[in-house]
Amino acid sequence: MAALSLPALHASHGGCWLRDAEATRTISRGEAVTAAADAPLLILNAPLVATRLGYPDLAGLDLLELFAFVHPARFVVPTPKGLAHALGLTEPKGDADVPLLLQQAAEALLGTCESAEWPEREGAWTALQSLVRMRWPWATLLTGRIAKPQRAERWLFSRLPEWEESPEQPQPRQITLDEADVLHRLEDLTGTGAEQRPGQRAYAAEAAHAFAPRERSGRPHLLLAQAGTGIGKTLGYLAPASLWSQQSGGTVWVSTYTKALQRQLRQESRRAWPERRVDGTQPVVVRKGRENYLCLLNLEDALQGGFAGRAAILAQLVARWASYSRDGDMIGGDLPGWLGTLFRQRGITSLTDRRGECVYAGCPHYRKCFIERAARASAGADLVIANHALVMVNAARGRDAAARPTRIVFDEGHHVFDAADSTFAAALTGAETIELRRWVIGPEKNARGRRRGLSARLADIVSYDEAGAKAITAACAAAEALPGDGWMQRLAEGAPWGPLEELLAAVRATVYARDESGGQEAGYGLETEASGLDGAFVEISEAAREALADLRQPLMRLGLRLEALLEDPPDWLDGQGRARLEGARHSLSWRIDLLAAWEALLARLGGPADPEYVDWLAVERSEAREFDIGIHRRWLDPMKPFAQVVLEPAHGVIMTSATLRDGEDWNKAVARSGADHIGIAPQLTAQDSPFDYAAQAEVLIVTDVPRGDIPALAAAYARLIEASRGGVLGLFTAIRRLRAVHGRIADRLARAGLPLYAQHVDPIDTGTLVDIFRDDPAASLLGTDALRDGVDVPGHSLRLVVMEQVPWPRPSILHRARRVAGGGSAYDDSIIRARLAQAFGRLIRSRGDHGYFVVLSSAFPSRLLSAFPAGTPVRRISLEEALHRVSGHASGETTPDHENTGHP
Repeated sequence: MAALSLPALHASHGGCWLRDAEATRTISRGEAVTAAADAPLLILNAPLVATRLGYPDLAGLDLLELFAFVHPARFVVPTPKGLAHALGLTEPKGDADVPLLLQQAAEALLGTCESAEWPEREGAWTALQSLVRMRWPWATLLTGRIAKPQRAERWLFSRLPEWEESPEQPQPRQITLDEADVLHRLEDLTGTGAEQRPGQRAYAAEAAHAFAPRERSGRPHLLLAQAGTGIGKTLGYLAPASLWSQQSGGTVWVSTYTKALQRQLRQESRRAWPERRVDGTQPVVVRKGRENYLCLLNLEDALQGGFAGRAAILAQLVARWASYSRDGDMIGGDLPGWLGTLFRQRGITSLTDRRGECVYAGCPHYRKCFIERAARASAGADLVIANHALVMVNAARGRDAAARPTRIVFDEGHHVFDAADSTFAAALTGAETIELRRWVIGPEKNARGRRRGLSARLADIVSYDEAGAKAITAACAAAEALPGDGWMQRLAEGAPWGPLEELLAAVRATVYARDESGGQEAGYGLETEASGLDGAFVEISEAAREALADLRQPLMRLGLRLEALLEDPPDWLDGQGRARLEGARHSLSWRIDLLAAWEALLARLGGPADPEYVDWLAVERSEAREFDIGIHRRWLDPMKPFAQVVLEPAHGVIMTSATLRDGEDWNKAVARSGADHIGIAPQLTAQDSPFDYAAQAEVLIVTDVPRGDIPALAAAYARLIEASRGGVLGLFTAIRRLRAVHGRIADRLARAGLPLYAQHVDPIDTGTLVDIFRDDPAASLLGTDALRDGVDVPGHSLRLVVMEQVPWPRPSILHRARRVAGGGSAYDDSIIRARLAQAFGRLIRSRGDHGYFVVLSSAFPSRLLSAFPAGTPVRRISLEEALHRVSGHASGETTPDHENTGHP
């Protein structure tokens, strides 16, 4: 492969290498910075290289940007090895070989642009003209390689297909699945000659009962199904789900907590359904919240000058992606997760509908909208893959029948409680109130685009309706009482403006007055109970409540006027205008509900505590910097509203996970299902993992690493990673300790050829970090809660899990209240055992996996050992003994065995 002659730079924790036209040499970090400042260099992942060099202003010819332009919507692991595999080049053997690879990859990508077989050619020339004007570093090199097309290329917004309206779906037929048919369908899905799994067959048969006709209104069939790792629960529930959908004509919703499982489900579902039906419609649709999808109107604003500098280049690359995207999903879809970090992550989020400002049918791209297409496709789908939050939000708002699922499978069911806790929470904070102000009034500064406030969005409609116009005027006037730009600075200076800012100032003062940390918690948020508040605070909260009521009233009047216009439409209201009014009414309704929740929260501050809720005041901080202030309310048991909103209207619900119950005890799982709140007794089933944990895994509890000793902790991690030769997933309970350990050991490991990556350190999104880890058996990854479950890395790439300590619950006000209600220390223990079980579940993902699970705890309580699968050997040993066992396994001398000093 020919190589582009431009100089190439590679930097890792192990050093820096620079290659010119002929040779590669090792250089210092200072020399690398100088070289990068003198001339544009070929680099891979500029933010990561900048972090390695300690040079944040690094710029150059980033191969990832070129890849995103040449191959939009195509997957690549953003490492030298990943790039080589994606382009069919020879994988570099070490760091010193990377600069040559970068030169070869650049020539390969540029050569693709000259090829007649380039599948993503359409739109490239037009996009390049804009990128030339923006002085994109690659533009000059591409200009001579991309020929001007003979015909003018269609603009992105004319190339995208339009969705079509479809008739309302009839109710599903009421059927009872035959067990023999379910098992036959399971055999079809697993494939001819596949291994027979008795546990999977039993699981599928049990799951089928959840699809039976409901016997009484408000009493769904509810199955709690624990399925150990390796059972094959996904196909286990897809077998009856696909059969029921086929025979009844209804839609099954499968809900997950993580995006990783959504991607897996999309793949697995292809065994049961084709990609497209004969009529071109999709039998399987992935649904996410609006904030996950590209907003075409936001993109148009960005392309027409709404973005400047590097963000404008990002917009062009996103436009290239949008032309080839499967579904417009920007967060966890086919947009590379690393693209946002190459520029600025907020650039990605600002291209989605995060503020709820959609104008629906008033948008010129409404008929091509990715969000609307997914919503309509789901109405006629056999299977909808969603997430817990979306299922709950749709059930709560109930905007349309398609959004109200009646047959639901909650995979990762152990997270339903957490999702409900967030969904049914109330938070009156500065960040929330300023967003509401901007939605009503519009931005305070002159801003491009459509974020212009309620008046502008409905101007052409309410101009025909005097009552509606007056309601908007009153709402805008009332919204002036909400916090505006600069509110945090005014609070810090002791000069709040308006009743809501005065309330936030009082919250801040109260939290700091009650703080008992003595300044020891400088990097973390502070909180205090919303009780025992003095008269002055109550008076301020009452004034804030009245201000919120003054805003809610005109919004309610506006909502009534919109309803009247829809019920008795005037002559000037066409179909597009009607759809626009429907969208506006939907947006109004949930903001009215939000204001009502805030008012209720404030109304109770001076009175007796409500035993169903937990209220507290908080100052949110990161690295000692305040970023939000507010009052929070959570249900003591969020499964109560979940049961009323989600369970009661449903006909059949399955909650499934490998870690539903606590050991052999179902009580916690039943309590966290919501069943008690609607008076039903769930069906219970458990299928144990088929893995031989006694032979495949071993738990090592290291007893001689002192708690709180960061140097000792870092040394333990380094030595364990060296002993294992990589393949380590390190789990931390605190970001501060993670960063401290990473900073002490990354260079040392890199020099040994063992790359180390870390959440909250490397400028890479979590999903991409896992992709990198999975792709390189020598790599190790440090992370926090997000990596404790939902991460699937089977095989040799993950052979050792290390937890820095027992994952104790954070002693927050909310946790304290639930601990009292849940039985004290027994409640804590159940949470810890669940976390340990989820973390252990990362280790053994297939029959061929072997590895160790290490906890660096000098006093690991024996009562927590039941978190691990029965028969798993458990040893309490020194670090030296642990290193001996891990290194022996890495070299093939030993494997985990039956000998143990204790087991669950």
